[in-house]
Amino acid sequence: MMRQRVLDLLFLIGVVAKGIDGLVELIGGAALLILSPQAIQHLAFRLTAEELAEDPNDFLANLILKGAAHLAPQAAGFLAAYLLLHGVIKLAIVLALLRGSRRIYPWAIGALALFLIFQVYELFVSPSVMIVVLTVLDALIIALTWREWHEGRTLRETARGTIDWVLRRSV
Repeated sequence: MMRQRVLDLLFLIGVVAKGIDGLVELIGGAALLILSPQAIQHLAFRLTAEELAEDPNDFLANLILKGAAHLAPQAAGFLAAYLLLHGVIKLAIVLALLRGSRRIYPWAIGALALFLIFQVYELFVSPSVMIVVLTVLDALIIALTWREWHEGRTLRETARGTIDWVLRRSV
């Protein structure tokens, strides 16, 4: 019972994370369409300056600056399209799950598997620790989604039971 509840909680956290990730990708994709690479570099510098003043080794701030610095004008269009498509698909999946549709599970698994295949390709082309972490997390989300689909529950049912379980444990 405890193992099932922990897996349910991980699934719910994964769905929320995918929704937030999809929203961030939509915002990033839109920014790439609207702003020039120089404007993005300037914005990245302004957004990270305070954090880097406190901690020059801040991982996220340095990652943002490095990404903005390496943004080539010819790659911005492809990256914008990729982020927009990725973000729309993730948000559509999350919204369908929130509406209570069980029919979305196979579609979610398929879409995430396609993204996973692309990430594995990226691992071979330009390996990085970040891609490894994202690939492992996405594989975990696919496995949890598969499990949820086979349990025959909607996201609402899982959320209701898991929230009740968490509340009972915290009292």
